[in-house]
Amino acid sequence: MEVPGRATGAEAPWKQLSAEELENQYCPSRWVIRRGAEETLKMYTHLGDKATKKVRATRKSLLHVPYGDGEGEKLDIYFPGEVAAEGLPFCLFLHGGYWQSGSKDMSAFMVEPLTARGVAVVVVAYDIAPKGTLDQMIDQVTRSIAFVQRKYPCNEGLYLCGHSAGAHLAAMMLLANWTKHGVTPNLKGFFLVSGIYDLEPIVHTTQNAPLLLTPEDARRNSPQLLLEAALARPSGPACRVLVTVGQHDSPEFHRQSREFFQTLCRGGWDASFEEIPDVDHFEIIWSLTQQDFVLTQMILSTILREL
Repeated sequence: MEVPGRATGAEAPWKQLSAEELENQYCPSRWVIRRGAEETLKMYTHLGDKATKKVRATRKSLLHVPYGDGEGEKLDIYFPGEVAAEGLPFCLFLHGGYWQSGSKDMSAFMVEPLTARGVAVVVVAYDIAPKGTLDQMIDQVTRSIAFVQRKYPCNEGLYLCGHSAGAHLAAMMLLANWTKHGVTPNLKGFFLVSGIYDLEPIVHTTQNAPLLLTPEDARRNSPQLLLEAALARPSGPACRVLVTVGQHDSPEFHRQSREFFQTLCRGGWDASFEEIPDVDHFEIIWSLTQQDFVLTQMILSTILREL
């Protein structure tokens, strides 16, 4: 596969930052607004664990379902009712953690409010670094989606929601080659939350230590560059793409989200952009446990409008 280059024109904005500022911009915990970094990370883990334990105790579910042969290739499926029906919309969630932390076992944030409205939720695991490479993670996510489509072929639509690194993995699915997987998933929407879409800046930060990305790796796996190279949305069913960022995310996260949204629009995608008010990088995802949270309502209205 040819590695896409950067479009001609002005130098990428991130290249104008000092090494110290680049590190600061791509460390989300330095931008939290109501707690210290350490307390915020603990709260994020606690709330994810609490939400997951609650829905596992109260919702009909299939846990640790293998979608592949690898030890880490598992997913959890949560259903709205007592019966594991397949004629439902399914929202697949991809957790964040800079491709090097996080787990499906503490990421069921959105399960309660979505299942309460008739949407099944699938929380996907993938092999994080250093065990998994970025190429492997992208392949695993692709296969997990194909697995859900084969398992529930009468679904009312598959929707992908990813946070941070998970938003990157979800965005990579916009141009996935489904032919080699023998199934075309019924993808109807993407919810990209505080994501990174151009990985080149990451190569120059300490976040890359476990990832070991080369500049070529970063370009090959950057949906921003891939979409720029593709120029237009590929033929097939139209998908809604909602790109969101927290008001208190760093300026680089804002820039990346806006530029990715603009690239989607140029490519003919049905895209929209929302800055979610008064939340930082972590609050934006743990607030999905709340039915009345603005982003929860955006996700639900998109899914339910399609039914």
